[in-house]
Amino acid sequence: MRVRYLLVALLAIPLADAAFLLWVATNLLTAVQTVALVVLTGLLGMLLVRAEGRHTLRAVQRKLATGEVPTGEVLDGGLLIAAGAFLLTPGLVTDVIGFLLALPPTRYPIRELLRRYVVVPYVDAQMDGFATGAVWTSGFPNPDAAGGDGTAGSGASGPAGFGGGPTSADRDATGSADDSVVDVDFEEVDDEDAENNDRER
Repeated sequence: MRVRYLLVALLAIPLADAAFLLWVATNLLTAVQTVALVVLTGLLGMLLVRAEGRHTLRAVQRKLATGEVPTGEVLDGGLLIAAGAFLLTPGLVTDVIGFLLALPPTRYPIRELLRRYVVVPYVDAQMDGFATGAVWTSGFPNPDAAGGDGTAGSGASGPAGFGGGPTSADRDATGSADDSVVDVDFEEVDDEDAENNDRER
């Protein structure tokens, strides 16, 4: 479904761009002025992408030098590549999209949305929950204690119904946690008492 929507968007943007250029050339500007406007916005946009690309590269180098992962900067680089592609495409609609992806005030919200709804779910699905921490870190599933509604008792070392030893309900039902346990009474005896006992015997 997402691929279908992407193909529709890729087809709709050039059509909207051509229609808008035709409307501008017939109602607002002449044909020569429209072409000059497209060329000017493309040149300004490429200069902006170049400057932002250098800034992003320096930010990546700083984070790598401190041992941090430049996740946001890598996403910025991808958005700047997309911005350059839109700005190189002749048209005013594509130029507007390119400027939105190139300017920091509009690029940062787009980057955060991309990270939250595209990158994190994809990485989380590939790593089985390790990206967001939605994974069991202790204990093992207890099929005997876990119920279908997830309301089973919890053990000592895991979440509800997972891991840990027997619950209080299990001890009440069987009388003891382990049938193999034997209670033994013992008495502490000194060494002198032990020798006297041996002599009496």
